[in-house]
Amino acid sequence: MRRQRHAKIVATVGPASASPDKLRELFLAGVDTFRLNFSHGTHQDHAAVHAAIRALEKDVGRPIGILQDLQGPKIRIGTLRDGALALSEGETIRFVLEGKDGDRTSIPLPHPEIFEAILPGQDLLIDDGRVRVRVTGLGNDSIEARVVTAGKISNRKGVNLPSTVLDLSPLTAKDRADLAFGLELGVDWIALSFVQRPSDMIEARGLIGERAGLLAKIEKPSALDQIEDIVRLSDAVMVARGDLGVEIPPEEVPGRQKELVRLCRLAVKPVIIATQMLDSMVGAPTPTRAEASDVATAIYDGADAVMLSAESAAGQYPVEAVAMMDRIISKTEQDKAYRSIVTALRAEIEESPPHAVASAAADLAQAIHAPCIVAYTSSGTTASRIARTRPDVAILAITPDKDVARRLCLLWGAHSVRSEDIHTYEEMVEQAEVHALSEGLAEPPEFIVVVAGVPFGTAGTTNNLRVVQLRP
Repeated sequence: MRRQRHAKIVATVGPASASPDKLRELFLAGVDTFRLNFSHGTHQDHAAVHAAIRALEKDVGRPIGILQDLQGPKIRIGTLRDGALALSEGETIRFVLEGKDGDRTSIPLPHPEIFEAILPGQDLLIDDGRVRVRVTGLGNDSIEARVVTAGKISNRKGVNLPSTVLDLSPLTAKDRADLAFGLELGVDWIALSFVQRPSDMIEARGLIGERAGLLAKIEKPSALDQIEDIVRLSDAVMVARGDLGVEIPPEEVPGRQKELVRLCRLAVKPVIIATQMLDSMVGAPTPTRAEASDVATAIYDGADAVMLSAESAAGQYPVEAVAMMDRIISKTEQDKAYRSIVTALRAEIEESPPHAVASAAADLAQAIHAPCIVAYTSSGTTASRIARTRPDVAILAITPDKDVARRLCLLWGAHSVRSEDIHTYEEMVEQAEVHALSEGLAEPPEFIVVVAGVPFGTAGTTNNLRVVQLRP
């Protein structure tokens, strides 16, 4: 089963999509990787979904990726005396470290790391930024602030701190338990929330090792300040525009999205654009025209994947949302302007033989009108190097590792196939022909471009390029 598009679809599983039958419908509609959101649901719930996806994978004979999204720290105010409090612009309020049933002079904020790090002039955003207050003074266990944007706050509403870097691990005790459970299940990707600094990635890598790909969710302004190091330490990146759009001005989000996509392409790391892409389809059978344009923009930017959240997890039209996203991607990639835009955004080629070979393979495939590039890849690196050039042909990624085949379900243009190790040139040519034919990517007497690393089976050694004509 081959997708008739290059960019991939990630869909979040929830009450609207957790049954085996619904998961099948979603896959057939276009899902390449399923996201398990560990902010919700029990371990038993997620284990059942994981088992259903693996059973589906076996039934359809195609690799399917599974992404575990860890919740991360949640910063919230405590409880208020009347359950809610209306704040007026310009008034002074006070946060306290301990207490409950607070009023405007004693709003509970039970997070000592905030009191240790925050400075006068910095802002706190409450309830996804609906209320903004600015710090004017600090006490031992209190923070005085002036209301900048008025509104009502209520019990346990979330707090964002766009200008403050907290001495806080992105992995809570819950996250560590969830992570151990996900690795035991055998998820393919781990998405790390609340990334503030490169050391957060190092901490997570120490727990994960190579058992799953590590994906950095970019949702904090402090992460943008050290983004090159964070990308370098990750295996993939998610542009989590919901939280990021709360903490930076909305008008900056589109430019940041483009920067992150370009940076990830340069670093040869898959990048997902996420949050509110077809949000109106939570309750409507079609998206707004603006939402369709938003998805298309991510595709024109060259993103590897786009993601559905509530649309597929809790919406009334999960299958329709996936099908709509599939159609938007396909139509965008067929647009006559698409190729020139993606080519213009092509990342600089690193001066090394592996990158040069991958780039040459893309150019050669176009020159001889090859229908596909066959990439032998033990770790996924060869396929990723080819994908970053965004060739106008399919990338048939052949790997002996089922885990790699599943992780490649996030990579732009990659059609992954698991196959036995090759040991000789003859086997390389033979297997390339067999899989190109059996996967319906080429037919005799077409030429295909074959890329591999010699010695075979050694990760990262992209150094061999060959043209093969398929035999009748």
